Amino acid sequence: MQLEDSVKTVKGVGDKMMTLLEKLNIFTVRDLIRHYPTDYDNFEMPVQINSVSEGQIVTVEGAVSRVTTRPTARKKVITCYVSDPSGALKLVWFNQQYLLKLLKPGYRFLFRGTVKRDNADYAVTQPKMYQRQEYAKLLGCLQPKYGLTKGITSAFLSKAVKQVFTEIKIEENLPAAFRKENNLMKLSDAIKTIHFPKNMNEALEARRRLVFDEFLDFILALRALKTKKEEAVNNFVISDYSACDRLVGELPFKLTNAQEKAFNDIKKDMSSERLMSRMVEGDVGSGKTVIAMLSVLAAVQAGYQAAVMVPTEVLAKQHFADFEEKLNKYNVRTIILVGSMTSAQKKKAYEKMAKHEADVVIGTHALIQEGLQFDNLALAVIDEQHRFGVNQRKALKDKGLHPHVLSMSATPIPRSLSLILYGDMDLSVINEMPAERKPIKNAVVDTGYRPTALNFIRKEVISGHQAYIICPLVEESEDSDGENVIDYTDNVKDFFALSAIKNGDGKLIRTEYLHGRMKASEKNEIMERFAAGEIDVLISTTVIEVGVNVKNATVMMIENSERFGLAQLHQLRGRVGRGAAQSYCIFMKGSESKEIDDRLDILKNNNDGFKVAEEDLRLRGPGDLFGVRQSGELSWKLADIYADAPLLSLASEYAGIVSDQG
Repeated sequence: MQLEDSVKTVKGVGDKMMTLLEKLNIFTVRDLIRHYPTDYDNFEMPVQINSVSEGQIVTVEGAVSRVTTRPTARKKVITCYVSDPSGALKLVWFNQQYLLKLLKPGYRFLFRGTVKRDNADYAVTQPKMYQRQEYAKLLGCLQPKYGLTKGITSAFLSKAVKQVFTEIKIEENLPAAFRKENNLMKLSDAIKTIHFPKNMNEALEARRRLVFDEFLDFILALRALKTKKEEAVNNFVISDYSACDRLVGELPFKLTNAQEKAFNDIKKDMSSERLMSRMVEGDVGSGKTVIAMLSVLAAVQAGYQAAVMVPTEVLAKQHFADFEEKLNKYNVRTIILVGSMTSAQKKKAYEKMAKHEADVVIGTHALIQEGLQFDNLALAVIDEQHRFGVNQRKALKDKGLHPHVLSMSATPIPRSLSLILYGDMDLSVINEMPAERKPIKNAVVDTGYRPTALNFIRKEVISGHQAYIICPLVEESEDSDGENVIDYTDNVKDFFALSAIKNGDGKLIRTEYLHGRMKASEKNEIMERFAAGEIDVLISTTVIEVGVNVKNATVMMIENSERFGLAQLHQLRGRVGRGAAQSYCIFMKGSESKEIDDRLDILKNNNDGFKVAEEDLRLRGPGDLFGVRQSGELSWKLADIYADAPLLSLASEYAGIVSDQG
């Protein structure tokens, strides 16, 4: 078996299973073994019921009592209580009617799951059931948990990976002396161990080696781009910025000093002898988009074309509307290109760009498909740059004859790391916020505050505003998927309905949910309705992290905020506070510790993303293996620039040695 063989060569993978695996971007044997666990199940000794607390994953052993079942609109609910000498615990299952044959009063089982608060009591939803002998075999074992899609289980992936390791040989790519000096595992051992570690220390050691390789591959790719950049001559010298000056004068706000400096850097680049490759890094809401718009206008006024690539369709549509409104008076012809368009619509867009009947195209990954060709592309803008891999960014650049590249990122990164991560680009930092923006008011609370927080959200909605609630539940796993978000939404709807009755105002709060397992068209439709003000409260997983600019949204509540890294929490918080009204962010913690309090207090007391990033870098460590990783950071599978900063520096040093050796 070879790494590049089709995954269908793995025993147990037929046509149907291969189709499901492709949804997880698993096409080859290499993809399969690189589909690393997202977490591990660590089976521990059962505990007394009276010792459980919210947020814990626990196993309890006891006798079944008080079994009830009731149907709801979408599911059938089974409820029972299990008791031991210390107390009783509520258990709840959805759509698992077969359990009624097993849950007989007096029967004893072990039950395992996550403890949640249910009014004044504790409850476990969807617990797994075990017999004593069955559970004894699992004690002390780490069982891998993978990112999944419907029809695939972690058990199946684990079995498939084990089979591959009996037939595959993985070549080492680092010298033994370097590995020994830096305590790095052999590559083959690391890949096997990350799937099947004996303990968490082994998992961490394996992860350390694999993170190093991810960083090294990334940095070597950047160095190759940098070499090409240094050789590239500017074929699109742009020196007339008079139209940009007029647009700045027409804006309803004054550019900050940092915005002016960033645009001056861009003007200097585009009018020089060398091609521009610049990163504009700025906090959420700092005004990067207007800088991109000015750059696009300059390119078009010089007779060229421009492309703007963004990570989501909703963001593309928002930018398209904004660019079209502001640039139309300058005779700039703007079009949009996104995946949901029909073949006929895409074909028409391709023709307009090829014939230069359009000056600017704004779109998603659709911009780098084979069909799109430009007449005279001089500027490629990549928004939310960290959402695209090196090859994707290169694909957009290759659409033209070496165009200028302007990348933008709202992920605040400490300068020491920026110099490595953006090694192929010059860097401009927008570190000021527009004067009209009011600082977000932050609160850190426990789950007992939830009713108060929901009532506060309700008042904001009644006063004409909108709100987000974030659920950090894993979207693609056996234990908790989109259904969790749906159940949470049902509870919030019930709360708002009861509040309307209690307050006698009859106010309907329009509440919807959003999660990653929904179809792209469904997600876009929900986000567009929210942006249009047709939804009052949007309950979502982190898919809204890069979302629309809804100036009317004034409240964000983040459940289990301790599960996120500080930088990602700051990114999420940036969805509010984008209008003139006072905005609020409520960080709700699902468990208690001094470490959690110290971390969340940084956000409570600070709205500056760069300071938050520095603190995140200071507080994080390699022990933060799972649960608080930054979402989607630079397309890495394991690496995290905050937790793994020393490895990033080590990979950069080694890349320098490799490059010097040719």
